[in-house]
Amino acid sequence: MVETSKTSVLISGNWKMNQNHFEALKLIQELSALLRSLNGDSVLSPMTKVSIHPPFTSLRTVQTAVESDHIPVFLGAQTCHHLDKGAYTGEVSAEMLSKLGVQYVIAGHSERRQYFFETDEIVQKKVKAILHHGMHPILCVGETMEERQLGKANEKVQNQLREVFSQLSIEEALKVVVAYEPIWAIGTGETATSSDAEQMCSFIRTELASLSGNQVAEEALIQYGGSVNEQNAAELLAQENINGLLVGGASLDARKFVEICRA
Repeated sequence: MVETSKTSVLISGNWKMNQNHFEALKLIQELSALLRSLNGDSVLSPMTKVSIHPPFTSLRTVQTAVESDHIPVFLGAQTCHHLDKGAYTGEVSAEMLSKLGVQYVIAGHSERRQYFFETDEIVQKKVKAILHHGMHPILCVGETMEERQLGKANEKVQNQLREVFSQLSIEEALKVVVAYEPIWAIGTGETATSSDAEQMCSFIRTELASLSGNQVAEEALIQYGGSVNEQNAAELLAQENINGLLVGGASLDARKFVEICRA
């Protein structure tokens, strides 16, 4: 078993295809007010980092608010293309995101894999592009209910990790956040038990040691994502190998999201 010390926690709010830029401004302003005490200090623990991932059309609005109001969050994006430029109508490159001050980019979210047919190879290329432009990838891995019932959950996650980390240097691997999101718990209201989540996150940490060495495994931020809410956040974060949460629907409610961040 790989030992880990929780020196930091990363809570990421994935807004998905929600919040036009007017709504995004209102939400980030609500978050700003809730994240500060009366004297202006952050209400978060010094070890807690927060990233906000709006849709592309709201990135500039949120960036401006975060920078001008000194809101204690990092700007994030939900995906990117792996090439910097080209005839790829509708796509947004990692290079473009980096110029907007984005610091965290989600790669391989289960919805991207399922609905947009992103393969492990495509996800690996996106991770490399994100790293190349100085940002942190949040690499999503996880199994379907069928795979879990067939006893193939570990194999699925292992393959997803190997495709990416086998192509990374130790320096690159140290910058990757891994998010375990059981596909059967995304937007379904179902949540893996804290024990189930801990078991898989422990497995992920062991695999990281095998792929990239003990330093990477010990320092890796491993998030859990899948119907996270203000009721289950504290129990999940209490697990030894879970040091972050990837929050979907609950991140659209400023008060609920701040409660999760303070868990």
